[in-house]
Amino acid sequence: MHALHKVLQAFFSPSSARLSLPDVWSGFTVNLKMMFLAEALVLVFALAIAIVRGLPGRGAAPLRGLAVVYTDLFRGTPLILVAYLVGFGLPGLQLKVISTQSNFVYGVLALTLVYTAYVTEVYRAGIESVHPSQRMAARSLGLSYFQALRYVVVPQAVRRVIPPLLNDFVGLQKDTALIAVIGVTEAALQAQNFSNKYYNFTAYVVAAVFFVFLTIPLARFTDHLIAVREQRERAQAL
Repeated sequence: MHALHKVLQAFFSPSSARLSLPDVWSGFTVNLKMMFLAEALVLVFALAIAIVRGLPGRGAAPLRGLAVVYTDLFRGTPLILVAYLVGFGLPGLQLKVISTQSNFVYGVLALTLVYTAYVTEVYRAGIESVHPSQRMAARSLGLSYFQALRYVVVPQAVRRVIPPLLNDFVGLQKDTALIAVIGVTEAALQAQNFSNKYYNFTAYVVAAVFFVFLTIPLARFTDHLIAVREQRERAQAL
């Protein structure tokens, strides 16, 4: 019983939860800002890179190669290392604009670099899932290659990849906590500060609850979209 009491007091202390709540919530709003800003950037950049990877012709080979190198590089590098490289490396360059940004900006940049690589592959899979006959039909109507992408291929591809996109963004939302390593005062760092000050770990549990409350609805919504899509596909097959 004594050991159980120590565990409850260390991790689930009501008084510590109330004391840490304002600071942890303040930090969590920073997580939310990083998440939404990074997601907006990732959606745009990933689609652009996915389109570049699908460009036809020998002349586009260098661009396709660069896109492949980028996706392979940042999919294979842990986010925490990218955060160190961006958050400490760029300021160390001592360049006027690049080296004078806030830690928040560097955190968003690190998240964007890594998750753009992942989402690029999601977009690419969606684009390749559109049957080639759709493109040929669009071209036969007089549309250019990019017009066919814009009006025919990409709209269908985006609808198909919404569930996996949401899964990636669930991961991005959780990974915003890793940006604490470069000094962004978000929920995890606020919880660490409280723990160091009061020698109590309840603030970490409070931060975890915030993340869980955001993650679970996103996960259930993703499951719903997947179920609706599967039901629609079964109906079309019949």
